[in-house]
Amino acid sequence: MNSMLNKAKISIQTGGRPPAAVEVAPEGVLAAAIPGPGQAPAYAFQALPAGAVLPGIGEPNLRAPEAVAAAIRSTLGLVSPRTRYVTLVLPDTVVRVFVLDFDSLPTKAAEAYPVLRFRLRKMVPFDVEHAGLSYQVLVENKNECKVLAAVLPGPVLAEYEAAVREAGYEPGAVLSSSLAALEAIDSLEALLIANLSPLALTTSIINGQDLLLYRTLDLPDDPGLRVQEVQRGIAVAAAFYEDKLGARARRLFLSWNYGTGNGFGNDGDGSGGVEAFARWIDDPELTVVELAPRPETGAVTGLGHTSIAGVAGALAGAH
Repeated sequence: MNSMLNKAKISIQTGGRPPAAVEVAPEGVLAAAIPGPGQAPAYAFQALPAGAVLPGIGEPNLRAPEAVAAAIRSTLGLVSPRTRYVTLVLPDTVVRVFVLDFDSLPTKAAEAYPVLRFRLRKMVPFDVEHAGLSYQVLVENKNECKVLAAVLPGPVLAEYEAAVREAGYEPGAVLSSSLAALEAIDSLEALLIANLSPLALTTSIINGQDLLLYRTLDLPDDPGLRVQEVQRGIAVAAAFYEDKLGARARRLFLSWNYGTGNGFGNDGDGSGGVEAFARWIDDPELTVVELAPRPETGAVTGLGHTSIAGVAGALAGAH
């Protein structure tokens, strides 16, 4: 179980996470739990009132904390978790993620965290000393140490954790939506991935255990401008893939969280997300694939316009 370090800690590494997860997004709350060892997860979703969650790093995120806590309580209650501890999945715009290069990093976490906080101090516009912070060593040899670090403001993390506790549960680990979605992938091949919400597009490239790219773009409100920004974001990520790996990406793995009326996914039940996104990027050489297909069984409610990738990845390695 991941514990809090320096008042707040977020989790990147797999293994040891709770067999239950809950993702909080402006559109609603999605919960998942593994009923028993070897069993498929159960899922439940509840929409939130518009404006209940406004994710960001500078202002309070939960504008209707009682409604958020009630949705967490309701959805988790429907999937009957075996433990009070849950993995909490947060919007990408709340968490800043960096791939950092060091000559070396102390092997003991207690000694590594001060080094990371010092490095991040000038990279984020908030107090790093009391921020939620976690890291994972991606590559380490005698010449380099490549580290994935994720950080978010302590007060923002405290808001979400308080909602989980108000719902009667305990946050055992915390992940951003895209980092959680990456955990849903069981592959060592190089992959190009996109995570879309009405607020942001995150593109990433993984190659085995290495993370070659992680980039979050804030999206404009105007639907036309949003399409253009998404097209540019995918084109940049695809070019980076080709430059780093010497071959063009043929598939783009997609996860998404979106509401109605934003110009994306107007296919009714959300199942048309892949096709709608493919029309957006308009690249005939790039096949869009659903990162975590919706389950045929296990959904105890309608899942709304949301991907299960975040909670499915959060459950990876859980027992």
